[in-house]
Amino acid sequence: MKKSTLLSINNYYYLRGGAEFVFLEQNRLMEESGFDVVPFAMKHSKNMTTPWSEYFVEEIEFGEDYSFIEKLTRLPKVIYSMEAQKKISALISKTFPDICHAHNIYHHISPSIFSTLKKNGIPTVLTLHDLKLACPSYSMLTHDGICERCKGGNIFNVVKQKCIKGSTALSTIAYIETTLNRYLGSYIDNIDYFIVPSKFYLEKFVEWGFNREQFIHVPNFVDIDIYKPDYTVGKRFLYFGRLGVEKGLPTIIKAASKANIPLTFVGTGPDQNELKTLANKLNVDVEFLGFQSGENLHSAIRAAKCVVIASEWYENAPISILEAYALGKPVIGARIGGVPELIKEETGLTFKSGSADDLAKTMIELINRSESQIEDMGKAGRTWVEQDFSSNKYRERLLNIYKSLGVNLPSK
Repeated sequence: MKKSTLLSINNYYYLRGGAEFVFLEQNRLMEESGFDVVPFAMKHSKNMTTPWSEYFVEEIEFGEDYSFIEKLTRLPKVIYSMEAQKKISALISKTFPDICHAHNIYHHISPSIFSTLKKNGIPTVLTLHDLKLACPSYSMLTHDGICERCKGGNIFNVVKQKCIKGSTALSTIAYIETTLNRYLGSYIDNIDYFIVPSKFYLEKFVEWGFNREQFIHVPNFVDIDIYKPDYTVGKRFLYFGRLGVEKGLPTIIKAASKANIPLTFVGTGPDQNELKTLANKLNVDVEFLGFQSGENLHSAIRAAKCVVIASEWYENAPISILEAYALGKPVIGARIGGVPELIKEETGLTFKSGSADDLAKTMIELINRSESQIEDMGKAGRTWVEQDFSSNKYRERLLNIYKSLGVNLPSK
């Protein structure tokens, strides 16, 4: 009897960010469930080893400093890749997948593959880790903050605002790519379901005119078995993740100055030096630990009093919140995007996004609670993750979607 085959697609086949974490962990879960998982990605020196790499598309990095000739060669692939279409056709002929689950494919693999999957009768779902389906620049964030100028279809705003890395050329490519694929119906006509990790994103897509029936909310997850909680209340407030402008880190430092509390930042990013300068200027005790992973990261989180998520963009469904809960720590989160739906009264507190005053007030509110109360918040967060955000819960939700599309689920 033929095993059920899952064609699993993402631009990168190595752990690069949150989307890749979900993609790779999902592959593991589906293999454990009895699927033959066949990856399709872009060739890259950091990729994991797989016998299917010969079918991967050639490497392309959107925005890299290529020569003029190289740029001309790569431009069509960014917009609509015939190479990806050809190679996935060959892979389909070799593996006969029962279902396809795609993640981030924009500007590398491109949505050209979806019509090929449709033509071959392969049910397809796409997890939306960002807002690219609605916003050509992914994030509904531009130089002057949250941006919904393209709502209603006027996507030339991406060029006028230079939304892609402040570049007219790159923004024009994004405009052409979005226009063409909307005209072709590359996504809407060929994908059975869009999976969204946050209810906020689902409602935002519907608000922008997409069909609610095509969207399913499936929360992110963590493997709770590898997270060993410690409910002991630490001294410092912790942020971990990318040190970028959209994360609201200056707001955290300003709030810490007002509340006179120590901070720990774990991670790297383009704003690191500016953040250090601001911390020195305001005389705030900020410990910068740089990039950490695995047990080193877990130890840093366990040592904290609380994790702070101060996003100033439409954050989707931060896995960092789930990791904090899994390790027994409460969360203070900004009321923006999908963040507040991951914080309950018994697991954390929220504040007005971008407001250092409100964040300082919220930090002080937490400090004024007893250690036993803070411990109870950490325990409540851990329990919530175990109940609703575990690997097993995620697998169950996906398998139900696959089954609804007529896929014969494997028996282990």
